[in-house]
Amino acid sequence: MPLLAVPLFLDPKLEQPLTSLLTSPRFLHDLVDGLGSPLNVVLPDRIVENVSRFRSVYRRHRLEGEISFAHKANRSSALVRRLAATDAAMDVASLGELQHALASGFTPERIGATGPKEPEFLWLAARTGVTVNIEGHAELESLATLVRHHRLPRVRVLLRLSDFSGTGVKFLSRRSRFGSPASELTGLLDACGQHHDAVEVIGVSYHLDTTSLEEKALALEGCVRAMDECRARGMRPRVIDIGGGFGVSYLADGAQWERYTSQLTSAAMGRSEALAWRGHSYGLSSEGGTLRGSLELYPSHRSLAGADYLDELLHTPAPTLGRPLATLLLENLYDLCVEPGRALLDQCGVTLARVLETRREPDGTHAVSLAMNSDDCALEEHGILLDPIVLHRDKPWEAAEDSAEPFGVHLHGNLCLESDLITRRKVFLRRLPARGDLLAFPNTAGYCMDFSAQHAQRRPLARKVAAYRDADGWQWRLDDQYWPIHSAGDAHEV
Repeated sequence: MPLLAVPLFLDPKLEQPLTSLLTSPRFLHDLVDGLGSPLNVVLPDRIVENVSRFRSVYRRHRLEGEISFAHKANRSSALVRRLAATDAAMDVASLGELQHALASGFTPERIGATGPKEPEFLWLAARTGVTVNIEGHAELESLATLVRHHRLPRVRVLLRLSDFSGTGVKFLSRRSRFGSPASELTGLLDACGQHHDAVEVIGVSYHLDTTSLEEKALALEGCVRAMDECRARGMRPRVIDIGGGFGVSYLADGAQWERYTSQLTSAAMGRSEALAWRGHSYGLSSEGGTLRGSLELYPSHRSLAGADYLDELLHTPAPTLGRPLATLLLENLYDLCVEPGRALLDQCGVTLARVLETRREPDGTHAVSLAMNSDDCALEEHGILLDPIVLHRDKPWEAAEDSAEPFGVHLHGNLCLESDLITRRKVFLRRLPARGDLLAFPNTAGYCMDFSAQHAQRRPLARKVAAYRDADGWQWRLDDQYWPIHSAGDAHEV
């Protein structure tokens, strides 16, 4: 029986070619039949479209520079190889990612090394000629020593900065664990001068874990000032790398998101029924009638995300210099580099899971058990809330389908743990899934597919395939067997 309740839908935002893939249920069922559940499907041609959208922003502002994919967001070979056939660059944060990028067709001048770096990682980066983001004095010393000891070529470096401030500015950029405080730039440049034989400073960068345009504008202006100091010392910097953090809007309807978060607040205050398993409230609580805590969720609907966010940032006036940030970059002939991860993976994949059982609970909801655990599709670990799509084998799914009596379900994983919940919240579905159906979780390519995946209870990791279209319809290859020559989209390079 359907649950008679006001549904709180969180419909996923869907674009091509993901929409077309989801309207091919038999193709997806055949994939899961052959390769097992869960299964991750990536769409290599869509990542090319996402690069193109960012590049159009560059053209609009008459800027040059690299659009680098942050590899940490997905370890897919198909996606990396597809990007190698474009003009995109690659941001790697480990020895394995660097080796993967080189083996997938990226040449060293199109690769940047970021994050904590073991000696082996630094050596291969220096040996091959990769640009290295320097986190601070210690890493600079290690790199210079390594270059001299092994007689390696001089390494191009970017000085990563953080903790920016400005005269008359009423806010500060938050402290990042990556990079050196901007106030320490003078000492860092002194050290670079001492190691002039080992490193060449080609610019500066920053990494900020924030969605605030104001904070990022302050940081970018701070980088322009840092470049002035580099030039005053006779250096020839040309690159400002502003990292990632451009975001993704996962939901189709902002009103649904506002309604859901309002109901979460009401439930935390005890004014309405709990929306999640065992009263979980996503960081909110009530103390003496006062709301406490903060919502520990990603803003699943964003009016400004991806390439549009970058466009807005470049239109934003510098906090103290007053001119648009794009104008500052143009005036100085600086290249702008970005490192999107999640934003380049928008609409690039889906995670599929087989339904093992559906049973009705005493409270009128349904428990749906899946052949998948919460680490296989870590949506909630990353604070992302969206509804899955039910795929019957022979009944087409239609995005516009509606039902007068939706079903409230809890999605359970396949581990012997009470905590193994695919979603803590009650999910409302327009179709009640049955054993053998698939649940499709859209837009999981960014971080959710394999960032947390593990062999718990000796269960295999989800396999990954690349799906692409040709004249005969949808085709697929195992992720590590896909190359750009297989994709009809190869003709649409950026």
